[in-house]
Amino acid sequence: MREFLSAVAIAWFALAGVAVQPPEPPGRLVDVGGHRLHLNCTGQGLPIVVVETGLGDFSFDWVLVQSRVATFTRICTYDRAGYAWSDAGPSPRTFDQLNVELRAALARAGERGPYVLVGHSFGGGVVRRYAERYPAEVAGLVLVEMVAEDQYIRMGPHAGRIRDGARGAAIPEPILRFTPPPPRTARAPAPLDDLYNALPSREKSLHVWAASQQDWEPAEESQKQWSAEYYARWSRTPQAGLLGATPLVVLTRARGEYGDGLDKPAAELERVRLDAQRSLARLSTAGTQRIIQSGHNMHLEAPDEVSGAIHDVVVAARIPRSAGR
Repeated sequence: MREFLSAVAIAWFALAGVAVQPPEPPGRLVDVGGHRLHLNCTGQGLPIVVVETGLGDFSFDWVLVQSRVATFTRICTYDRAGYAWSDAGPSPRTFDQLNVELRAALARAGERGPYVLVGHSFGGGVVRRYAERYPAEVAGLVLVEMVAEDQYIRMGPHAGRIRDGARGAAIPEPILRFTPPPPRTARAPAPLDDLYNALPSREKSLHVWAASQQDWEPAEESQKQWSAEYYARWSRTPQAGLLGATPLVVLTRARGEYGDGLDKPAAELERVRLDAQRSLARLSTAGTQRIIQSGHNMHLEAPDEVSGAIHDVVVAARIPRSAGR
C-alpha cells in the first residue's frame, strides 16, 4: 500500500509542476543514440528471450511471465521510447524504428542474440518485422494474441482490419541520433484497471505511475498509425513460410467475444479470426498454434501457458537446425 500511495503522490506532484524523482527502475537505462531505453534483464542462459509488449503496457506488466522464464533462461523486458523510464524517441514510431532502437539497446547492454522474441498484441507485429529485418538474430518467436492482417477487431461500433487504415505511405528510414525533449507534465493518476489486479503490489503502483506520464501517448498514437502500413504490405503478398523453419508458437484465445453489437455478425468475425490466427502459425514451417482459455491479456491471465510456450520455443531453438530439421 505504501508503494501504491507513493506512486500516486509522484503523479500528483508532477501534475502540480513539482520536480520529483520517478520510482527506481527494476532494470537499467541504456543509451541508444542520445535517448535512453529502460531494459530489465533477469535470469541466465541462452537463447535470451526478449519481450515486446502490447499497447498501453509496460515492461513490469510482464513480471508474472518474466519471473517464470528467468528460472530456465535469461529474459529481457523493456519500455519503448516514451514509456515509463524510457526517454521520448524519434518519430515516426514505425516498426522499423522500434526494431532499430531495441536492437541497439540489447547490443549496448551486452545482451547477445540470436533471441527468442515474444510479442503480445501490437508487439507481435513489431517482432514479426524484426524477424524479417534481422533473420539471423532470431532463434524463435512466440506471438501472444497478435492480430493477423485479415483479422477484424473492434473499432468503436464497427469491426475493422488494421490494414484498412493504411494510406500507402512510404515507411521512412529509422534513425538513432536524437536528443529527447523535456518530459511532458504528468496527469492525475487514473484508477488501476481490474485486469492488472493479478500483478504484485509493487508492479501495480508502478503501472499507476507510468500510466500518468504523458510521453507514451503521442508515441502510442504514432505506433498505431504506422502499424497499418505494415499490415497492408503483409496482406499484398503470400506470407506462408517466409520465416523459414524458425521455431514459432502462436497463442490464440479460445473465444473472440465480439458480441452482437457490431456491424458484422459475431459468428463471421469469429470464423475469420480463427482462420487468420492459423495463418500466423504458417509463417514458419515449424510453426504451431495453441488455443488458450484466456482473454486477450494472457501475460496476466495465463502466465503459466505463456511461459510454457516460451520454454518450448527456447528448447527448440537450442537444437541445431541441421540436426532438428
